[in-house]
Amino acid sequence: MTGAQWRKSTRSTSNGGACVEVADNLPGVVLVRDTKDRDGGTLAFRPAGWQAFVNLAKQIGSIG
Repeated sequence: MTGAQWRKSTRSTSNGGACVEVADNLPGVVLVRDTKDRDGGTLAFRPAGWQAFVNLAKQIGSIG
């Protein structure tokens, strides 16, 4: 999407094996893509849905 400002997820690994990028600067949408395959597709979430996913991932991460 035009104008997306991508940043690497804080949970991505430094070796390039498990990296995702997030663009959350556009109104009404959060975009997610694979750093290794930037042209391979982009997932789009509503901000509330993305926040729910992040919150759940944090809960699961704190269990393990």
